[in-house]
Amino acid sequence: MRHPFRALLASLALAALPALAGEDTYKIDPVHSEVSFKVSHLLAKVSGRFTKFEGLIKVDTADMSKSSVDVTIDATSLTTDNEARDKHLKSPDFFDVAKFPVITFKSTAVKEVAKGKLEITGDFTLHGVTKRITFPITNAGTQPGMAPGTVIAGFIDGVLTLNRNEFGIKTFPGVIGETVAVSLNAEAGKVAPAAKN
Repeated sequence: MRHPFRALLASLALAALPALAGEDTYKIDPVHSEVSFKVSHLLAKVSGRFTKFEGLIKVDTADMSKSSVDVTIDATSLTTDNEARDKHLKSPDFFDVAKFPVITFKSTAVKEVAKGKLEITGDFTLHGVTKRITFPITNAGTQPGMAPGTVIAGFIDGVLTLNRNEFGIKTFPGVIGETVAVSLNAEAGKVAPAAKN
């Protein structure tokens, strides 16, 4: 005689198995993303942003700690919407983009501290100096993209504070603040897995 609960027990056993690990790769869309900063100047604050950057975000859906982030920013794309100021910021007085044309971040750890709340740690290189930094960001989830069959992911409200002196940018102390507030928001499209031969 067939046990009446056999089917139920089998279902519960399958449900108890760990989810299969799955790593999805997303490519940052710079048109719908933002890397911006704000720093004090005398009694006010000046904002700026970078318009050219690229990066890959790998999300392990079974274990967020196995996820990773790798971003490269084109330092020459810096803009504060003022041509003269931008030229000065790109000079050796500040970013020295001729010598240090890129800013990079490569994660070493991703931690989910609460549902949808991440802390990302990694090596940040600016002005030829590399420092280990950690910043919080919100995993906004995924949804279908505007093009048929596409999927997008959102990582929003990322914030971090940098001390420019630690990266060798020490010009005009007392006029320009030492602390720089950075904001990060990324929309990224899912990359189709490579076809297997």
